[in-house]
Amino acid sequence: MVNKETKEMAISRLKKIEGQVRGLQHMIDSEKYCIDIINQINAARRALDQVGLLVMKRHLESCVADAIKTKGGEEKIKELVESVDKFIR
Repeated sequence: MVNKETKEMAISRLKKIEGQVRGLQHMIDSEKYCIDIINQINAARRALDQVGLLVMKRHLESCVADAIKTKGGEEKIKELVESVDKFIR
């Protein structure tokens, strides 16, 4: 489960990303230089990756750790591996 601290950090980062995406829309609408737009897209993508890692870390600390303690860890680990595989592709 996402705790209060993780939630606050994720929401804060997502609001910044939302601003980045709005900036991208403005850049495209203003016909800015393509490489500048691509660089900003990469920055937004990296920022989203950081939110994903933050949530994934919390998942490991809570859901996976709890499942391992209660002997349901194999399924949670399998689920996590599948999620990481999708995340890195």
